Amino acid sequence: MTGTPWTMLPDLACRAVGGGVVWANDESFAERENLVERAEPGYRPHTFGHKGQVYDGWETRRRREPGVDHAVVRLGLPGVVRGVVVDTAFFTGNYPPFASVEATAVRGHPAPDELTDWETLVPRSPLGGDRKHHFDVADGRRWTHVRLTIHPDGGVARLRVHGEPVVDPELVLPEALDLAALENGASVTGCSDMFYGSPANLIAPGQARVMGEGWETARRRDDGNDWVEIALAAPGVVRLVELDTTHFKGNAPGWASVRGRRGDGGWVDLLPLTRLQPDTRHRFRVERGEEVTHARLDIHPDGGMARLRLIGALTPAGLHGLTQRYQAVTRGS
Repeated sequence: MTGTPWTMLPDLACRAVGGGVVWANDESFAERENLVERAEPGYRPHTFGHKGQVYDGWETRRRREPGVDHAVVRLGLPGVVRGVVVDTAFFTGNYPPFASVEATAVRGHPAPDELTDWETLVPRSPLGGDRKHHFDVADGRRWTHVRLTIHPDGGVARLRVHGEPVVDPELVLPEALDLAALENGASVTGCSDMFYGSPANLIAPGQARVMGEGWETARRRDDGNDWVEIALAAPGVVRLVELDTTHFKGNAPGWASVRGRRGDGGWVDLLPLTRLQPDTRHRFRVERGEEVTHARLDIHPDGGMARLRLIGALTPAGLHGLTQRYQAVTRGS
């Protein structure tokens, strides 16, 4: 139950990446949707509603008969689960004594009652009150839904499902794809600084709603600059670069450049050093069409950016690799 390395991986269940709690058998005291909120749980004492103290989590009634309570979560980013966090923050006399987590994989958009063939990721395990519980997951298959079971009842603040997104190649347009998108399998491999925000936010789905949903570095007091490196979803040719400084007004970078790394290890310029504006989506055509496997964004000298998009086309080898990755982790393949 270490959990330390995989907590740096994306939360596949988070509402911010499209996750949702599609069903729960009971939510008498607190709504199921709280389980996948991005923000850390909060608590305000003496805030009572019609059902008692208001909790930032999912809380069920007190059982007077045998049984357990369930909540089913649709992963916003289907993928391989490496670890699960069951957080009972602020639930002290009303937390479940045990919990388990199962998963299933389906195609399409099934209704909750159509989900079957659940398999165990986390066996029935003891919980404590007001703490985070980290559970390693050894199963290396791709999942689309998870089911949290609490034994027998109580409250859980957050469910985090950390792992690696794996895209379905049938849902990919090889000629027009965001090669740097988290949902397509891209990942951050390094960065100079993540003082105010994770660099993984740069490649998250959708638009940033607030500054805190982007990547922001500390103020530099030297002559250097900040950077982030990304392993692309698969080898491809970048045709369009988007640098989005939305919400960053007094703290946007002054300039930025983007380079791509070829398969032989050499680098090619995708976007030369270019002036940026605050709170603006910048889009630039890329004229040099070389196959690249990684990208590096340099910002000068420091600051924050909401999103990085690298739109392009997969090479035949890139599409083949994407397909092989999907087949290798798909149940029943």
